Amino acid sequence: MPNVKRVAKKQTAKVEQTDRKVAHETGGKRDTSFMKAVGKISDLADQPPLIALGATTTILGLAAGNDRLARTGMRILASHWLATAAKSFVKHRIDRTRPFVMLNGGSYHAEKGSSTAKRENSFPSGHTAGAIAVARAIAREYPERAPVAYGAAVSAAAVQLPRGTHFLSDVLVGGLIGFAAEAAISVFLHKNTSDLFPSASRAAAASID
Repeated sequence: MPNVKRVAKKQTAKVEQTDRKVAHETGGKRDTSFMKAVGKISDLADQPPLIALGATTTILGLAAGNDRLARTGMRILASHWLATAAKSFVKHRIDRTRPFVMLNGGSYHAEKGSSTAKRENSFPSGHTAGAIAVARAIAREYPERAPVAYGAAVSAAAVQLPRGTHFLSDVLVGGLIGFAAEAAISVFLHKNTSDLFPSASRAAAASID
């Protein structure tokens, strides 16, 4: 067990070293007008806009009698909810300073903790978790829209690095959380929506990858 802990600690140190290096290489333009504008656009991947997207899509689908559109809205809401719950579970148990704190001359640390301060909540990236979950939910029902959905999600995730809001590992773990959350919701909907939406089972079965 001591050897396992020592190896894990060594690997974690390597990841953090890489994270800090990438942050220094990408965060130099974080205070420019351009990056601030891009950052505001990327905030469309924050919780309120994505929840609004899911709710609006569901309502429009139900109003138009469009099962596919309504299912998409349900997938967005459920996948985003699960991704947000999962990232919050992790985030509230790990205190990690944001890159901008380090880049502005502050100290860096990553440790167990329950701080609610924004500057201490770098890990994992909630923007990325939510964006990836929603993108996969859309692509699940509308495969032809997958390039646009994934492109938007990856862009929202990638910009977190030059913004200095997240480290590389924050973004990667956030992406994994979003991916897993949508996959879990897809399985659940496949098993439980056949009565609500007659064509749901066929569509879900065809889209599971």
